[in-house]
Amino acid sequence: MIWKPHATVAAIIEHNNKFLMVEELIQGEAVFNQPAGHLEPDESLIDAVIRETQEETAWQFVPEAITGIYLWKQPESGESFLRVAMCGSCKNHDAQQPLDKGVIQAIWKSRHELLAEPEKLRTPMVINCIDDYIAGQRFPLNMLVNVP
Repeated sequence: MIWKPHATVAAIIEHNNKFLMVEELIQGEAVFNQPAGHLEPDESLIDAVIRETQEETAWQFVPEAITGIYLWKQPESGESFLRVAMCGSCKNHDAQQPLDKGVIQAIWKSRHELLAEPEKLRTPMVINCIDDYIAGQRFPLNMLVNVP
């Protein structure tokens, strides 16, 4: 059997020292995560993060840099997730757009506000991504290559 992690993306968007987060229901519990999700077949990582951000927050995301690539193993299920996090800006919010299934709301939260409720973080990657962004970690988007 070949081990295969879930390929995922996440958007790190900061405005006035707050980050665009998604409050979502996971197994009946409300948790906070970045706008994030799985890579779909025939989709680039950049297209995936733009799509996921639009579906979960109704904001158009403009990726500017990679802030990190994270591998995390979920302790209970043993499933592994490979997350490519990209930072950037957002524009053109569509307040009328329904949000993705399971999303309660898109909300702006500071790092301090998130750490005040650590049990509500979907995974440890949430804070890892924010901390790497705050530390100024940036890699060029052209590192992500789709080979035809």
